This record gives sequence, structure tokens and C-alpha cells, in this order.
Amino acid sequence: MKEQLQLLVELQGIDSVIVKKRESVETFPKMLTPLMKNLEDAQAAYEKVKHRCEVLEKKKREKERMLDEVHDRIKKMKARISELKTNKEYQAHLKEIESTDKERYLVEDKILSVMESLENVQRELTAESVKVKVEMEKGEALKKKLLEDTAAAEQELKELKLRRTERIGDIPEDLYALYFEILKSKRGLAVVEARGEVCQGCNMNIPPQLFVELKKNERIIQCPQCNRILYWRDEERKEKTDADLEVTSE
Repeated sequence: MKEQLQLLVELQGIDSVIVKKRESVETFPKMLTPLMKNLEDAQAAYEKVKHRCEVLEKKKREKERMLDEVHDRIKKMKARISELKTNKEYQAHLKEIESTDKERYLVEDKILSVMESLENVQRELTAESVKVKVEMEKGEALKKKLLEDTAAAEQELKELKLRRTERIGDIPEDLYALYFEILKSKRGLAVVEARGEVCQGCNMNIPPQLFVELKKNERIIQCPQCNRILYWRDEERKEKTDADLEVTSE
């Protein structure tokens, strides 16, 4: 029975590592969430600045069309000077040209103002573009690492499952059935140490007489409170068992 109990302890060590590895694999995709959020925020900020840039570019084109129209009007008005007959008509026409020139200056000032704003926004757009690129590179790097970590964890799980199968082959079917039933109902922890007359699975006291019997390690004993399989080890055996569990967890 001591050998069977030792096999159960070793099997529990393997199963505990398997559970942790599976939890790690399930956690890997969640690690991308913060980076994806940062990327979405950076892209949203980029699109916002891009929209402002597009609005200014449209405004600039509109002002440039207005300027072309003013230039065209001035050109036509100057072409008509030779057609004027009287000095009065000539003076009135010059005032009209002067007024149109002022309009041209105003439009040019507005174009310069829009161009200045556009340059500032374009610089801002470039900065936001860099932020998006940085977040994308971070995401790609993390994805690559997570894929590598997942592949490594899957390989470790494969090896652990082979070792688990080997252990199971040495355990009687009825004992393994008991172990597996407890394992399912107790969240992956079926075999625990009894330390100082306390079950390390539920932290409840073990009756003194039962603890005396448990220290013999001659039969399978379950915790009266949580139903887990208990085992006890003295200091000499403790070092050996710890070493076994350490090898198992590697």
C-alpha cells in the first residue's frame, strides 16, 4: 500500500502541473487584450486627426478655387479697361479692381492660415501614425511570443500526459477510479499531505486516532471533512518526495 500511495502522490504532482500548464495556455490569449485596446485607442486617435486633416485640406482647396475665381475676375476687369469711354467709367472701374484686389488679399490670408493649421495637423498625424505602428509592432511581438509559449506548453503537456499514463498503469483500477473521482470534484486536488494533524486540502483537524493510523501509511485514508486522500511523510521521506515532485514539475 505504501508503494500505491507513493504512486498516487506522484500522479497528483503530475496532474497539478498539468492543471497549471492548461491554465497558462488558456491565459495566453487574454494577455493580448490590453495591447489590442491600446492599438484600438491609437487607431481611433489617428483617425480623428486624419479627419481634421481632411477637413483642412478640403477647406484649402475651396479657398484656392475662390482665389482662382478672384484672379479670373481681376484679369477680365483689366482686359475691359481699353473698352472704357469716359474718365468716370475708368475711375469706377479702377475702384472695382481695387476692391477685388482686397478680396484677393483676404482669400490669400485665409489660405495661408489654413496651410499653417494643416501643417500642424499633418505633424500631429505623423506622430499618431508612429504610435499606431509602435502598438502594432508590440502586438505582433507578443503574438509571436505567445505562439512560441503555447507550443512549448503544449509539448510539455504532451510529455506530462505520457508520464501520467505510465503512472496510471501501475495503479489498481479501483484505486485510480477513486482518485479520479475526487480529482474531478475537488478542482484537481485529490491527494494532500497531513501536516501537524491538519489536512492541507481543507485545513481541518484530523482526529488523533485516525492521524496515528495515517502515519503508518499502510492503507488509503481519506479526510473525514473533504474526502481527499491523505498521506504523511517523515523528514527522511519528505526530502525524497519533494525531490520527486520537483522533477515532476520541471
